[in-house]
Amino acid sequence: MDSNAHEPADGTAPPPPRAPGIAGLSTPYRVVAALALGAVAVAACGHLALVFLHVAPSNTMSKRHAQTIDQWIYPEFEQNWKLFAPNPLQQNIAVQVRAQVRTAAGELTTTNWRDLSAEDGAAIRHSLLPSHTEQNELRRAWDFFTGSHDEDDNPTGERGELSEEYLRRIALDRLRPDHRDGHILSIQLRSATTAVAAPKWSDETTDTRTSYRELPWWSV
Repeated sequence: MDSNAHEPADGTAPPPPRAPGIAGLSTPYRVVAALALGAVAVAACGHLALVFLHVAPSNTMSKRHAQTIDQWIYPEFEQNWKLFAPNPLQQNIAVQVRAQVRTAAGELTTTNWRDLSAEDGAAIRHSLLPSHTEQNELRRAWDFFTGSHDEDDNPTGERGELSEEYLRRIALDRLRPDHRDGHILSIQLRSATTAVAAPKWSDETTDTRTSYRELPWWSV
């Protein structure tokens, strides 16, 4: 085989192969890539540190920076230990929503109840890579609301209004694509709670009738 078969016609040597990855970029692009990776690393370490302080036992650091930690964690990154509790949750809780809509023709209508939890469940079922949003967003938002309100739906702490706004925003994001030709005036949410039946070998009796908790109408 001719050793010069791959040499340029003018006899000059071919340019050396470019190094793979970031090393193959020009100096300005390598600097930009390094800065971007550094920023991502700092953000990831900061997030992990705040989550650690949130779930760790109360200490001097978490007390001193409690406000900063809460502002970062709630509501999207809230953590809990219910899975490891002595008596784990034994209920199926579905979050449902309906809306009052002004149609394009000017008619005021109230939609039927829409089961948002069932929609998330259908999206997750048989999925090899289920979305974290579909698994946890709505469930955690409802837990956040019930944990910051009493049985009369009155906020019990400073995070009550935040939990309402978070839940309202999730519901509206789900509803708006189906009402592009109308205007959503208000929404109402409710939970449908059904106890998980005891296993056949157990002597425990369980009331599996569904109970509802309806929230007041919220203006949009």
